[in-house]
Amino acid sequence: MRSSIKRRILLWFGGITTLILVLFTVAFYIFLQKSIRLKIETRLATEAKSVQDALFAGTPLQQYAKSHLQDAEAAVVRDGKIIDRTKNFKLDDLSGYLHAPKHFFMLEREQSVNGIYLLQMKLPFAGAVVVVSHDINNMAEDVEDTLLFLEPLLLLLLLFAASRVIDKILKPVQKITRTARRISIDNFAGTIPLPEEEDEIRALVESFNAMIERLREGAENLERFNSDVSHELKTPLTVIRGETEVTLRKPRDPQIYIRSLQTVAYEADQMEQIVENLLLLNRYTRENIAQTFEACHLDAIVLRAVERHETRLREKRQALKIDRLENIMLDANPLLMAALFANLIDNAVKYTPEDKKITLSLYRDTKIHFVIVDEGVGIPAEKLPKVTDRFYRVDTARSRRNRGFGLGLSIAQKSVHLHGGEMRIASAEGKGTTVHVVL
Repeated sequence: MRSSIKRRILLWFGGITTLILVLFTVAFYIFLQKSIRLKIETRLATEAKSVQDALFAGTPLQQYAKSHLQDAEAAVVRDGKIIDRTKNFKLDDLSGYLHAPKHFFMLEREQSVNGIYLLQMKLPFAGAVVVVSHDINNMAEDVEDTLLFLEPLLLLLLLFAASRVIDKILKPVQKITRTARRISIDNFAGTIPLPEEEDEIRALVESFNAMIERLREGAENLERFNSDVSHELKTPLTVIRGETEVTLRKPRDPQIYIRSLQTVAYEADQMEQIVENLLLLNRYTRENIAQTFEACHLDAIVLRAVERHETRLREKRQALKIDRLENIMLDANPLLMAALFANLIDNAVKYTPEDKKITLSLYRDTKIHFVIVDEGVGIPAEKLPKVTDRFYRVDTARSRRNRGFGLGLSIAQKSVHLHGGEMRIASAEGKGTTVHVVL
């Protein structure tokens, strides 16, 4: 049977409360007993001193007792024998008290207590005054009986109050449970209203609502990703199938076979690039990326990326200017660093018209900066926040013409984030784009 948090809290609370009540009862009983004892001892000591003073003054004990001893009885002892006593003094044997090292004794009965106080008298009345209190109601026993009766009732009342308080505290948790049970991959509806109090429960609800929002966004991205992947792989497969079916329908000239195979090879290459890019996007996480780090010369990686684009730069008569290039060493994943620079340079070359200029810089101050500026077609402001989404294209027709998959900036963004940096993109339509990477 599953144990609930409420049950465990009540068990702990009940156990601790019971222990506290028991300790309180014991401590209070001991304190009350000592208080009663001290009060009786003090009163009897005063009575004994008054009896002694009266005897020294020549007042007979019986005469003094009638006017002064209201709640006690007294006796005078000499040589171990009682030589004088009040009317109701009932102790006949005092031998057990006369030679004891202490002066005060308590006699406890079931419902009452008595105190005995011995005061040694000086000459000429050598002996002792013994004062005994009348039966005094045993208040400590009464209090103990009362507490033993009230404590179970108090414990039940506290448990009831604790149960109500726990219900109130756990109400948001119960809402979280009900909401979580309704969540599925197709249903992320429902968030929990925030409690008014700024406490841990509110923080839990905020975290849960934020998780729901992230899951909703993740599901939407996954749905779009699946749709895009299906479309991207379906297109080259359709082309390959169409080419092979048409080519094999009847005998053809060798040139037609060659063109068909070239088309198939081109589409297969497209599929391979898509798969490689997807693998690159999903291969590394924040948990495993540090294991792949090694010392990288970032300037050398940038130069290799530039060299791979020299042919296209010449074909488009574009000028790529390296404004600043410092020798920078960084512990990083070399594959992701190469993909980062290659994709950013590729985008700049791809979307910059002929006879335009591209400028890049790599330098270090307190951080490492890579900046690439082009005079390309730019990105509309409303589409700028989405350009790093997987398979997102600002202009689908233009991307297809330029052999774009919509993965380059996604790879660049993830590469930067996995290395603890940030990538900023500023663009104006028709004027160009600036990408600033900070590591």
